[in-house]
Amino acid sequence: MQQLTDEPVVRLQGVTKRIGRRTIIDKLTLDVPQGEVFGFLGPNGSGKTTTIRMMVGLMKLSDGEIIIRGHRISSQFEQAIKHVGAIVENPEMYKYLSGYDNLVHYARMFPGISKQRIDEVIQLVGLKARIHDKVKTYSLGMRQRLGVAQAILHKPALLILDEPTNGLDPAGIRELRDYLRRLAAEEQTSVFVSSHLLSEMELMCDRVAIIQSGKLIDIRQIQRLGSEPAAAEVAFEVDQPSEAALVLSDLQVEHKDNRVVLTADREQIAQINAKLVSAGIKVYGIRLLTKSLEDQFLEVTGGEQIV
Repeated sequence: MQQLTDEPVVRLQGVTKRIGRRTIIDKLTLDVPQGEVFGFLGPNGSGKTTTIRMMVGLMKLSDGEIIIRGHRISSQFEQAIKHVGAIVENPEMYKYLSGYDNLVHYARMFPGISKQRIDEVIQLVGLKARIHDKVKTYSLGMRQRLGVAQAILHKPALLILDEPTNGLDPAGIRELRDYLRRLAAEEQTSVFVSSHLLSEMELMCDRVAIIQSGKLIDIRQIQRLGSEPAAAEVAFEVDQPSEAALVLSDLQVEHKDNRVVLTADREQIAQINAKLVSAGIKVYGIRLLTKSLEDQFLEVTGGEQIV
């Protein structure tokens, strides 16, 4: 497991990429915390893949800096990149070898990777039953999992994945999502992932950065079940909305049709419900009016298509 630290695993500081007179990435600044799945979203041509290519050293920065575990990509590339595991596009491996032999071959490139570590990552990505079969017999989802195993063999602090769910069926997407969340939780690896599947990103990520035309538009925290925001907009479906609004006159309440809407935290919701019931008002349902990631994305990008 990675040693816990408050310092971001990777920092992008004013990252800029120009090709000719065109600015592809414009002063992009963001931090990726340790042990989180961090999503990277943007419309077509927004610069997601360009950013990832700069993060792994496949493309030079025009300006700014990328710092991984305290090392600058521009001047300390070897020290920085040793903390990174990545799959850009499709994982490459020898199809005539078994999954296990592929991992052994890859492990030779890094000092200190033991047989025990190889067995650990096989267990983590759920390939134990098929690891000694040849890769050419693997499904696309299994090859993706083997690619993740290969990328995390050296215990990187940062795992970068560019569109990892491409070509996967729903079961494969769910499996990959579960493995990435387990990786972040159990090994405290930071996972930086781009995808065009908004619903999947909402389930997979702890937070997402949204870019448009090479500029950072917003960073959104993803709320999970059991971790509701401190206060949220809540709708109470009731039989007497006007009377309910009077009962709750000490709060800022809107009532429409058969419901009243107000902002409240988790504890206040229970108190409001008890107050309404005590006043003889029937409460048929309580619903958080949180916006989906898709709604938020369309709101901040003006509805531009995502890829």
